[in-house]
Amino acid sequence: MNQLYPLKFRPIYKSRIWGGTQLRDQLMKTDAPSDCGESWEISSVEDDVSVVSEGFLADNELNELIEVYMGDLVGDKVFEKFGNEFPLLVKFIDSNDNLSVQVHPHDKIALERHNAYGKTEMWYIIDAAPDAKNVTGLIKGTKPEDLISRLKNNTLEEILVYETVERGDVFYIQSGRVHATGKGVLFAEIQQTSDITYRLYDYNRKDNNGKKRELHIELALEAIDYSLEDSAKIKVNTKPNQPNRLIECPYFTVNLLRCGRPAEIDYAYLDSFVIYICTSGKCNIYCDDNKEAYSLQIGETILIPALINSIIVEPASDEVSILEVFIDNERE
Repeated sequence: MNQLYPLKFRPIYKSRIWGGTQLRDQLMKTDAPSDCGESWEISSVEDDVSVVSEGFLADNELNELIEVYMGDLVGDKVFEKFGNEFPLLVKFIDSNDNLSVQVHPHDKIALERHNAYGKTEMWYIIDAAPDAKNVTGLIKGTKPEDLISRLKNNTLEEILVYETVERGDVFYIQSGRVHATGKGVLFAEIQQTSDITYRLYDYNRKDNNGKKRELHIELALEAIDYSLEDSAKIKVNTKPNQPNRLIECPYFTVNLLRCGRPAEIDYAYLDSFVIYICTSGKCNIYCDDNKEAYSLQIGETILIPALINSIIVEPASDEVSILEVFIDNERE
């Protein structure tokens, strides 16, 4: 069996009513459609499974590779828990207009209703318009009856929490939190493998056929966690040339690497795959003692198999910024 290597995948583009051109213009995805809202970078979602783009494993689907390589690809404990399904979904998103006000279910509800995982996610802001704001919850003290009344009276926007958005901001959106990305935000999203979204409100807008998008109010009302009253914005203070912890939760751990010089990273201790998401600049990646270079630039994502013990990140620009994503099995 040939040796595993860092894997790139073909982007899966999603046209959205709120999509724009920033994936193409800023993230170098020249083949993205003009109304592209999402680029699914690594996905195990049914009917949207990622396909390898380079190397001897090109044209193979991610789930097929997990079936063959098992723990060598994803980590023994990850494979034991998730089998052939990759546990995370990684996206780039361009919200050229406001996304719908929505909520995602937690694992228990998702399992009962959809035989699927829930959806906790995080956003890393790559760029944002000067006046951009995200919806990150309901105002403190909101009761279910208040929410229902506002929905009936079309005044929901008056009880939403809005937080300003700037480049480099991090938002942690737990399942059960009412949220919406605002207009003019370009970001990377890391989430559980799930495509379950309940729309509460969509600004009464219509699609190209003059129809309003479907809402899921009853499902959403049962999924909302009214105790999530704290800010969704995570305060981070990043330093160059070292891992900076952004998020640590049961579903994923995310660090930010800002490298202005070569950095060697040890993964021998880690029983998990690692994902690199490049948010600025470019670099070359070297694995273990292999002298072969794997290039990575802004807008690209690469999956590093669990059997790889060490990585050298060599910047090919003044500085390269990378989101480092893995599953910390010690949190189980």
